[in-house]
Amino acid sequence: MDLTPDPLALQLREALRTGLAGIPARIELHGAPVTDGACGPTRAVLDALEAADFERPADADGLGLGLSAGVLVSEELGRAACGNSYRADAFAADLGVGAPSVALAGLEALPTGSGVTVTPRAGGWELTGTVTVDDLSAGLFLVAARVDGDPVLVAVERTAEGVTTQDGSWPPVVRFEATPVPAADVVGALDDAPTGPLARARLRQAAYLLGIADGAHRTAVEYVGLRRQFGTRLRDLPAVSFPLARAMVALRATRAAVHRGVWLVESEPAAARTAPLIALAMASETARDVVRLSMQSCGVRAMTSELGLHRYFRLAAAESTRYGDPAALWRTVGADQVRAAGAPRLSGARAAAATLPADQLARGLPSDNSLVPAWAAERMRPVR
Repeated sequence: MDLTPDPLALQLREALRTGLAGIPARIELHGAPVTDGACGPTRAVLDALEAADFERPADADGLGLGLSAGVLVSEELGRAACGNSYRADAFAADLGVGAPSVALAGLEALPTGSGVTVTPRAGGWELTGTVTVDDLSAGLFLVAARVDGDPVLVAVERTAEGVTTQDGSWPPVVRFEATPVPAADVVGALDDAPTGPLARARLRQAAYLLGIADGAHRTAVEYVGLRRQFGTRLRDLPAVSFPLARAMVALRATRAAVHRGVWLVESEPAAARTAPLIALAMASETARDVVRLSMQSCGVRAMTSELGLHRYFRLAAAESTRYGDPAALWRTVGADQVRAAGAPRLSGARAAAATLPADQLARGLPSDNSLVPAWAAERMRPVR
């Protein structure tokens, strides 16, 4: 892994920051903190830089910059507290979907696609359920669902029968009531392949969360360097500076995990395994912790329109679970580690527990502990 900064990446980052700095911030204390989607203000910036061609291979008239460029775009969008209009386009490009306006829906549920109930019908299926969506104005929703037990992405038009949207909450949601879906509308599988579309999307989301945390931290550091209390700057008080310094360490560790995951996916796919999951879980927790600490450091002004930190707080709350709660992601990572390191040497009940399917471990262990070894069940007993 080459840690030398790429000059092209530095130029791209500078161009993104310059363009995104011109987008007026939504400083309202209520409602959505950003304007997202195909009609959002970030679209003009990304189109001017031709961001849609960054990850597209050169033989497909793209720039062939790879996933690292998509991660960089996502991180800068989060750092500027902007909506992520790049996310759905990049996912659709990985799947070969050429629709002009698409939005992702249902990826917050783990196992992936379990947020929507799929019922067989003649010529296809019916979708029922309520899931979050990126952009309510999109003409096509790419909905994560499970068909015959396998996670897939299904294309559903916004005007289809049984589809209703609700924008009164953040993030917005879309409801399906026996929405008919032909078999031809399954656009691709969502397997756990280390180089698949889902793994790449998770790394982009991890970078977006990293940017959210970094933007909030920078705002807090700038404020405490100017605000004076007890005759000195807040930054000079150990109770303020030490936690912010620890947050910087967490940001750098998370950035290393994200870029390591990108490098493994692009250069060593056989060794990637759960690296995208680790990066996403780590970035989700870092975003939650760092944004909360940043608001505490700035006091009551963090909850006003003066600093705009509330935008990062609401973004972190919505985005940190968009691809699954970090606790569920860590359980999936743990299950993979057990299978890889301990399963060959176990037998009986231990082997059965170690080889549980990843989706079952993501939901949690069986309530009756029937597949849990005695030594593990003993440790799981609650402390009274």
